[in-house]
Amino acid sequence: MPALSLDPIGRFPGLRVLAWDAGVLYAARGCALVRWDPARSGWEPVAAFDPGIWRRAGSVSRVGDRLLRGGCHALARLGNGSLVAVFPKTIAVLAPHERRLRAAFRIPRGTRPLALAAAPTGWAYFGEYFDNPGRAAVHVYGSPDGVSWRPVFTFPPGAIRHVHSVTYDRYAGCLWVLTGDDGDECRIVRASLDWSSVDAVLAGGQQARAVTVLPREDGLYFATDTPFEQNYVCRLDRGGRVTRLAPIAASSFWSGRAGRALFVSTAVEPSPVNTGRDAVLYGSADGTDWTALVRWTRDGWPSRFFQYANIILPAGDNDSDVLAASGLAVRGEDHVTHLWRVRRGG
Repeated sequence: MPALSLDPIGRFPGLRVLAWDAGVLYAARGCALVRWDPARSGWEPVAAFDPGIWRRAGSVSRVGDRLLRGGCHALARLGNGSLVAVFPKTIAVLAPHERRLRAAFRIPRGTRPLALAAAPTGWAYFGEYFDNPGRAAVHVYGSPDGVSWRPVFTFPPGAIRHVHSVTYDRYAGCLWVLTGDDGDECRIVRASLDWSSVDAVLAGGQQARAVTVLPREDGLYFATDTPFEQNYVCRLDRGGRVTRLAPIAASSFWSGRAGRALFVSTAVEPSPVNTGRDAVLYGSADGTDWTALVRWTRDGWPSRFFQYANIILPAGDNDSDVLAASGLAVRGEDHVTHLWRVRRGG
């Protein structure tokens, strides 16, 4: 069984990881973007965004920023070279060679989507994430330029509650849409790049409820996100079969990879089955055997208002041996980013 170990590279307060792009790690310092290039030393400024006076005032303190869900939450690069970033209620765009993000699209429902996806067609996508108690129709939006967004697919009324994420699969040349939250609303859906074919591969029950997914050659790796049942790391193979690989401490919102190694993290989302107080980072060298590598304990601020304790992992393809993660609402590591060198044992 190949083992994993993490060798510290650095600890960086005030940063939240966002995404890997072309071997470079992007992170947010409040409403400003920075990047870390393994070939260079230190973090470099990229661009700034003005969220308005109210959110500027709230972001002065770390706790106020948590209360307002401020800052940048997701990032992707379009085919035209522009960066698209998600802020509360706003999609912002950074054109090549510019230094300021400009507001381009107001998010119509909910505070923000949970994720962005970039496809080789040059388009970016996000799915609507909002409370939706009446189970209205839910859209997946797409854009070729980050400015003009339109629905490219719509789940009909009553089908789902909301979309958790859209992810590009470079091995199958398709997109995966993850939805929730109850019964048949929990789905892992395969979509063609032109959205002419959209089919549920896995549906129904809390074990089909996930927030993010990691495509690999042999299938999709995901961790479940349920407050009602034991959570697991799972593999959905290319034939549509699901294998439970390992139990995990609680609901999982984040996943990522470093080279061949895969990682998922858990939140502190109290429920009858999620009873722990630690956000946990799990890793696997081969996708089959999983080990808890990091545990950070939730801090004392009420989760309902100041967010669940979590370990945030960046989106995007990361072929390097560097793992990045940020703490949220955890004791001593809130809004702190860690970089580690991933070592694979024998």
